[in-house]
Amino acid sequence: MINSTRPGLSLNAAGAVADTLVAELTRPTPPSVARFAAAIVGAARPLGVLFYGSAARLLDDTLPEQDSGATVGVGSTADDADLSDSVLDFYVIVERQRDWPRGRVARIANALLPPNVEYHERSIDGRVMRAKVAILSLAQFRRLTRPDAFDTTVWARFSQPARLVWVRDATAADAILRCVVRAVATAALWAAKLGPERGDAERYWLGLFERTYAAELRVESSRRPASLLGGAEARYRRLLPLCWLAGNLPASADGAMLDPGLPTAMRSPASRRWRVRAGMGRPLNVARLIKASFTFAGGARYLVWKISRHTGVALTLTPFAERHPLLAAPGVVIRLMRAGVFRRKA
Repeated sequence: MINSTRPGLSLNAAGAVADTLVAELTRPTPPSVARFAAAIVGAARPLGVLFYGSAARLLDDTLPEQDSGATVGVGSTADDADLSDSVLDFYVIVERQRDWPRGRVARIANALLPPNVEYHERSIDGRVMRAKVAILSLAQFRRLTRPDAFDTTVWARFSQPARLVWVRDATAADAILRCVVRAVATAALWAAKLGPERGDAERYWLGLFERTYAAELRVESSRRPASLLGGAEARYRRLLPLCWLAGNLPASADGAMLDPGLPTAMRSPASRRWRVRAGMGRPLNVARLIKASFTFAGGARYLVWKISRHTGVALTLTPFAERHPLLAAPGVVIRLMRAGVFRRKA
């Protein structure tokens, strides 16, 4: 039985959540990833760089599991991995918008509708590495990981495993950790409010990720939410009841079956509030796509790489096309047509 009415247990659970996430954030990272992140940061001084997404999950599948209580230094040496065929996902957390080098329009756009996204390529240890880099201020990270945030994308992403691959100092690491803890706690709370009255942890998490994906313009397969849990089931099973306990939910457990203890009177308003968020999700992402057409630094290089990877057609990116990708797009389409990319195969 989970007894969340005892303050000491809630504090212990909150500490266990934090310990679990510290161990996760500081898991060993291939040196090439750490060097790539440092190269992207360059002379800038953000608070930190978080590595998450499919490439990070690939590392989780290949590196040995850590003891949940163990921690290692950020950027620690781990067996290197060939990620040259992957696009890594980084989130750069800055103290102020002006702390990241870009134009005034991009800074204003990031302040109004975060995050901005950039594409970076670097040759690291003789291999070309690629990354999409999103930029958030710490204030935005705090706001977008709260349970009352209308935009669900940030807390949904950081309820999943991530690594802190570059950090300015211990104070910055603590600030980022608090946001990641808040993201996981927010996800667990919404899983309780939107999930079944009783079920195992996987059912709660899967139901939540199905809803967050439905709220966004995502092109992935319908099986994608289930893939987020694959290989990390123990992690999600551990965190869900701990987050409920830390959040003072009247939860109980019978073996693997969990009950957050939420009455219908709490579930119905939560469902209405979620419908508002789901209704806002797609318009927000459409607005981001429109914004990205003007602010996606390096976006032309990213598209050229994607086209080459999927069609085998090597495109030369002219300086004009890199500066004005929308104006250059018709010429790219014509070249692809001449190469036969759009011909129906027999």
